[in-house]
Amino acid sequence: MIKVVIAEDHQSLIDGIKIFLEYESDITVVGEANDGERLLEIVRAKQPDVVLTDIRMPKMDGITATRLLKKEFPYCKVLAFSMFEQDEAAVQMMEAGASGYIMKNSSLKTVVEAIRGVMNGKKYFDDSLKKKEHNNNESDVPLSRREQEIVKLVGEGKTSQEIADHLFIGKTTVDTHRKNILKKLNLQGKSELLRYSMEKKYDF
Repeated sequence: MIKVVIAEDHQSLIDGIKIFLEYESDITVVGEANDGERLLEIVRAKQPDVVLTDIRMPKMDGITATRLLKKEFPYCKVLAFSMFEQDEAAVQMMEAGASGYIMKNSSLKTVVEAIRGVMNGKKYFDDSLKKKEHNNNESDVPLSRREQEIVKLVGEGKTSQEIADHLFIGKTTVDTHRKNILKKLNLQGKSELLRYSMEKKYDF
């Protein structure tokens, strides 16, 4: 059974999701919160498998709450839940440790799909947030082994400093590689790089 906690400042939305999830035999809602501070309290008390959290909440935003709860409960999966297609917020949530990002206007079927997906170790991006197809083809612009390693780590939500520590190289070297990757793949900014890295699978 997948234990879920929902954090959202609109109680009616929480209620609607809870009613829908009652029909799922493998998912149960064990707690709810209307602000970030309460979310942390609920997570500590219930220790859920998945947290579905809004980004903009009173007292503590979802980005800060995610960063704190992932430090205490690294195996808890976090799904960001937003009203808008906020590229920067999506990046910040992934860097904080979230495993996915879905829109509030998504179907409830999508919510269930996302919960099951992150529970199975996958990253999940709402269809409306997935990167647009680019004319460039990776066969035409192959990435080096090091660049592939960095793409893989970006997809895991790691910051440039964390990537540098993991690969035992300098942060400025990582930043240089990231710029080269953007140029090679014709990507615009770190939000598009994050999307690409989450869709691209490298096995090392």
